[in-house]
Amino acid sequence: MALPQAATPGLTRPRRLEGRLRPLALRLTALALCLVAGAALAEEAPPRPAPPAVVSPPAASEPGDTSLSPECRVPGSQLYTLARLGAVKAALKEKRPVRVLSIGGTSAGLGASSTYPVKLETALERSLPDVDVVIEARGLPGEIAGDAAERLRSIVAEVEPDLVVWQVGTHDALARVELSAFAEALDDTVRWIKSHDIDVVLVDPTYTASLATDAYYTSIVNAVREVAVREKVPLVLRYEAMRYLAGRSDKGAEGHMLGRQFRINDLGLRCMAEHVTRAITLSLLQPETTGGTKEPPALKAQGRGDGAGDGKAETKPGPH
Repeated sequence: MALPQAATPGLTRPRRLEGRLRPLALRLTALALCLVAGAALAEEAPPRPAPPAVVSPPAASEPGDTSLSPECRVPGSQLYTLARLGAVKAALKEKRPVRVLSIGGTSAGLGASSTYPVKLETALERSLPDVDVVIEARGLPGEIAGDAAERLRSIVAEVEPDLVVWQVGTHDALARVELSAFAEALDDTVRWIKSHDIDVVLVDPTYTASLATDAYYTSIVNAVREVAVREKVPLVLRYEAMRYLAGRSDKGAEGHMLGRQFRINDLGLRCMAEHVTRAITLSLLQPETTGGTKEPPALKAQGRGDGAGDGKAETKPGPH
């Protein structure tokens, strides 16, 4: 009978080790399969939506002057430049009526319930309590600066105003008056008025989208601004104010105009009266030692306009 052979010690240990490693290998293989399957599912799954981006609110622009009606509200930097009004201050100190001479070609259109001088008088008396304001309107439709200058000397002697409010430039621009002649007439007349101890407030031309690209028209606007700075008189930036209001309105500039007739409607007249009043009342607060009118930025036409090729748009005001 054969005897059983004894197991060889060197062969028994590897078999035991193999038995222990086999389950571990199976586990690792299963884990690898799970990772591969998970990666495949991740590729097929739709991407998660990204969290909404946080958008910072736009920087607040300069607010409109809250003393004005909401439909007439314009930031001060786009409404006026200020200067002293010594003659009006003297009238207030003496507690006598303030006499205002209104000249210029703007008049009420068919949609206006009352004329601009009436609205201006009402607005001034509301802003200057216990002050009697007397408005004398002597504007003529279509009048240019040179013609107004000739009439003004006799009108001043008759009315004896404390203040002249002059809407100027719109009809000169439409008539294509030579730019240097316009600036010289305006400058000389303002200087003459001031030499008689009468205050002056200038109102620059009307804004309309149809002439926003007209280089000659904007040159007239700039000429009025240059005279206001040079002669140290308050200026109502009607062009800038109406452009600002046009940008806020669905109707554009036509919201304050009667179509394209350059005639301001009832709302436009009321806003202009408020704007002129605001410039006057703030100018009355200017100290005696003020350095004069701060120069507003010059306008630039938004593109090549009707005056670009007529030889007049490039003319510069000569020295005075």
